[in-house]
Amino acid sequence: MSNTIAGIRLPDSKLARDATQLVRDTESDLLFNHSTRVFLFGALTGERQKLQYDPELLYIGAMFHDMGLVPAYSSKNDRFEVDGANAARIFLTGYGIVENEIEQVWDAIALHTTPGIAQHKKPVVALVTAGVEMDVLGLAYSDFTDEQRNQVVLAHPREANFKEGIIDAFAQGTMHKPDSTFGNVKADVLALKHPDYKRVNFCSLILNSAWTDGNPGGVRCGNPNHNHG
Repeated sequence: MSNTIAGIRLPDSKLARDATQLVRDTESDLLFNHSTRVFLFGALTGERQKLQYDPELLYIGAMFHDMGLVPAYSSKNDRFEVDGANAARIFLTGYGIVENEIEQVWDAIALHTTPGIAQHKKPVVALVTAGVEMDVLGLAYSDFTDEQRNQVVLAHPREANFKEGIIDAFAQGTMHKPDSTFGNVKADVLALKHPDYKRVNFCSLILNSAWTDGNPGGVRCGNPNHNHG
């Protein structure tokens, strides 16, 4: 594997090499290649936008962003993005990375499926999301040259069925904790792939909450502790 792809140099520190090996050993080829493409498209976006960013932090954010989909790193209840962010935090802590930089990586992973926020944060956070959006959704596809796209995909191929494959990976990583998809894009994945999935409705949560409007303190009139005077 070349150290430079589409003009972007892959980080080659011990930290980066160890992260690469960990992801290779843990994730499927589909997720590993996807994660590397996320780094490359994110870095190309950073170069195009003339952003100042730490390539190593961007690399770790990209490589760990889907680790929460893997059983070994998946919690029972947290969003898979949080699981991946926590895995990256533990990994980086072991290399003595300072807290400010760890927080950038944590945010980059935790926010990468929450539209409209990451681009307003630090470049590492914004660029992980930009890489994900390019590789999964094709956003800003035309902002990359044919040569750039071809070189990235030549080095880290997209499987012939990548679109279906990545949806399946999302589904397999979240099916055991469907409540964790409330309010995020993975609810769409389970709606497609999980026959028994029932989407939670935010407005229904409000309307069916324990509060009773119009009474002092929101107390229900039928509450035995309420003093009717």
